[in-house]
Amino acid sequence: MVQYKWIALSNTTIGVLMASIDSTIVLISLPAIFRGIQVNPLAPGSFQYLLWLLFGYSIVTSTLLVTFGRVSDIYGRVRLFNLGFLIFTIGSTLLFLTPSTGEAGALELIFFRIVQGVGGAFLFANGAAIITDAFPPNERGRALGTNMVSFLAGSTIGLVLGGVLAAIDWRLIFLVSVPVGILGTVWSYWKLKETATVRRNQKLDPWGNITFGVGLTLLLIGVSYGLLPYGSSGVGWGSPWVIASLLGGAGLLVAFPFVEMRVEDPMFRLSLFKNRMFTSANVAGLFAAIARGGVQIMLIILLQGIWLPLHGYSYESTPFWSGIYIIPLLIGFVVMAPLSGAIADRRGARFLATTGMLITAASFAALTFLPYDFTYLPFALILFVMGLGSGMFTSPNIVSIMNSVPAEDRGAASGMRATLQNTGTTVSIAIFFTIIISSLTTSLPAAFATAMSNAGAPQLVQYFQNVPATSAIFSAFLGYNPVKTILAALPTSVTSSIPQATYSYITGTSFFPTAIEQPFAASLKLAYYIGVVISLAAAVASYFRGKPFVYESKAEPAKDTQAGGTH
Repeated sequence: MVQYKWIALSNTTIGVLMASIDSTIVLISLPAIFRGIQVNPLAPGSFQYLLWLLFGYSIVTSTLLVTFGRVSDIYGRVRLFNLGFLIFTIGSTLLFLTPSTGEAGALELIFFRIVQGVGGAFLFANGAAIITDAFPPNERGRALGTNMVSFLAGSTIGLVLGGVLAAIDWRLIFLVSVPVGILGTVWSYWKLKETATVRRNQKLDPWGNITFGVGLTLLLIGVSYGLLPYGSSGVGWGSPWVIASLLGGAGLLVAFPFVEMRVEDPMFRLSLFKNRMFTSANVAGLFAAIARGGVQIMLIILLQGIWLPLHGYSYESTPFWSGIYIIPLLIGFVVMAPLSGAIADRRGARFLATTGMLITAASFAALTFLPYDFTYLPFALILFVMGLGSGMFTSPNIVSIMNSVPAEDRGAASGMRATLQNTGTTVSIAIFFTIIISSLTTSLPAAFATAMSNAGAPQLVQYFQNVPATSAIFSAFLGYNPVKTILAALPTSVTSSIPQATYSYITGTSFFPTAIEQPFAASLKLAYYIGVVISLAAAVASYFRGKPFVYESKAEPAKDTQAGGTH
């Protein structure tokens, strides 16, 4: 019979793959989705719908991961992992069936994505814990590395698959998860079994859950809405609502550890942070997520907004091709993650994880030397090396975290690890977007004025002086020609005064990237430098994790090596 550990690995890998595909498939498919529900995503009132479809899924999963990890320690990891498969499948089905159009349709999509996010949180919170329970310490690195390959592979597959399916029918991007979800749900209920000791006599921690969940939700919502224009500013960090959300969220998160020290059964055992390896590995993981979490979106904007149009690709096709062109990042990760995990099983994580983040920092530095109209081969090579560094760090780091805690706390530890990773990614996107939008807000009007005058359309300068950088960037990001979008909102008397040759040029594929390349390249280079600094911080934290350590590995019960039914 097939050993149970391989059944556990394959099932959790399918769950993580499915959830990670859905985290990015919407990213590429947003233009098709909004066309399908008959909403203009670039209209001022629609921008918050766009924001929630982009970030709602990650906000929900981030805020629920620790809670679900702790609840899983009490009621059973397999039971709640199975429930996550079921909820995720229901959410995917509801998204496919979205009945309404217009604003009602947008709200339904957001709500159904939240349902998906709840299912995804159950899957992410328990996948690593189930693998750790099923595999002996000397095999966990390879198993967790394979699982992480599926996570990054799913993120990249989602970009490509979204481009293909959205061209046919926007509903297919949600339908594709349904058969996989049904298969995974049936298989997990049938084959997965609880190998961990479930401590059912513990109490829930409502105050800790509320403090942490509400605090993190407010913080992430504030971060997300900080990307919206406010007043005369291109970003919303000065908005009273954003400031209140950030301060309220930060205040609740500061209060969280004090709440946890006063409850009988806390949702997260703060004593785990006395373990040097656990603390260092989680801090390193958070820094790593902040460093590289937003890089994928930044590279997509670079490709879609500048490089692909300059090389003759239509704006409608750039979302799909940007997914194709960043595949070397995935290949590097796929090559290194299982290998580094296997090595970490024998040699420990410190050297591999630290070296991986140093390689990532060097890759960010290498990107700063590329011109905006770069040759693809060196770009692909840098992405491949960055993928190698990421894979070299991620698998050993997860092994460190999961090996450093008692078996009964693995669910909570897995939830905390995934929460820090998801939160770091969301914060990273906000940081990188803010850098680019803030830079373009000051430099874009002058760049447009010069470009329009040189193109022979000085009468358009006044209309492009107040173009929000957010709208311009998100237009390119969504696969719309930003200049066409802006001209469509102008009076016919203005657009009819433009000579046909000039109109064809400014609405073609080369005008917009040529106009913004200088300010965009400068802001992107600053983002890369920040990536270098944060990657180095992750390397330092990783180095201080100490020598290899496995918590109570000799005391753990022997694993049942045969496949069995659910308990």
